[in-house]
Amino acid sequence: MANTLTGIIPTLFEALNTVSREMVGFIPAVKRDAQASRAALNQVVRVPIGESGDLEDVTPGANPANSGDTTVGYADVKITKSKVAPVRWNGEEQKAVGATGMYNKILADQFTDAMRKLVNAVEVDLATEALIKSSRAYGTAGTAPFGTANDLSDIAQLRKILDDNGTPSTDLQLVLSSAAMANMRGVQTILLKANESGTDKFLRTGFTDPIQGFAIRNSAGIRLHTKGTGANYVTNLAAALAAGDVTIALDTGTGTILAGDVVTFADDANKYIVGTGIASAGSIVLNNPGLRAALADGKALTVGNSYTPCFGFDRNALILAARAPAVPDGGDAADDAMILTDPISGISFEVRVYRQYRQVKYEVGLAWGVSGIKSESIATLLG
Repeated sequence: MANTLTGIIPTLFEALNTVSREMVGFIPAVKRDAQASRAALNQVVRVPIGESGDLEDVTPGANPANSGDTTVGYADVKITKSKVAPVRWNGEEQKAVGATGMYNKILADQFTDAMRKLVNAVEVDLATEALIKSSRAYGTAGTAPFGTANDLSDIAQLRKILDDNGTPSTDLQLVLSSAAMANMRGVQTILLKANESGTDKFLRTGFTDPIQGFAIRNSAGIRLHTKGTGANYVTNLAAALAAGDVTIALDTGTGTILAGDVVTFADDANKYIVGTGIASAGSIVLNNPGLRAALADGKALTVGNSYTPCFGFDRNALILAARAPAVPDGGDAADDAMILTDPISGISFEVRVYRQYRQVKYEVGLAWGVSGIKSESIATLLG
């Protein structure tokens, strides 16, 4: 195969360096699963989630207790999307700009845009997965976090949710919306003071070292979640539910309750995230770890307002499987192909070139899938 991409390698890396320094928040913050990366499009790969048995008393004797059997849980991950961003030039178009010396500059811009579109699509998918798999929420819908000067209690309360859920604290990530990041940069002046924060990094670069255990990131993939139309629902229970229950039967009310909606119950201040919603009276399913307190029959449910979320989570709670789009054994009609790996996000793009009749077509491709495998380790900060 002719090495036809060699001449534009500097152009490709110029494009890569531009994209890798934009608002990529989720991609470098989540776990990459190599097993799922080898899967075919829409092929399910099960990621095992092991747990130990319940605690038991130590009882000396000739043999240890006959215990320890557990059921290994799992989460499904699959590659769900395989896409390319095309760039095509014909001979007349190249000739028109060749004399100006702008061809490589324009081509770099086109490759930059191609990678940006793929990255943005992955970011949106990860943000959506975090939204519908989150455990509970804190904050006020419609009000961007960190709006009170020198007050980082929003982070503290988000950390409290994760701590209460038993989330590991060794690799916590906090991905902020643009509005939340703007408040942190403009209102939390304590982070800008080198004598108080211990560094001028936030002042100079707009990004800071970990705060309260969270690596701080910013994502352009976060979108407004528009709540369902559900109203006047009440619990319809044969017997009171206990803390940890997730399936809540409802009646009386009307309208939809959507996955990702924030709901509260009378006499319970916790803000729960719905994993499975309803279009009429029926049962919603809360994300794990479910209820924090007992819930009786006849308790009113309130659907919270629409919100723009931020997310705190453990890296291993969200999985990204990504690879180059598949080609058949022996290759296809491409004249050349190469892999570009972004050292910041870890994403590897494939670039292929196809020589056609009096024109040349480049493709920048990526196949990916996302999965939130541990809701207990994801929490939402409302905005």
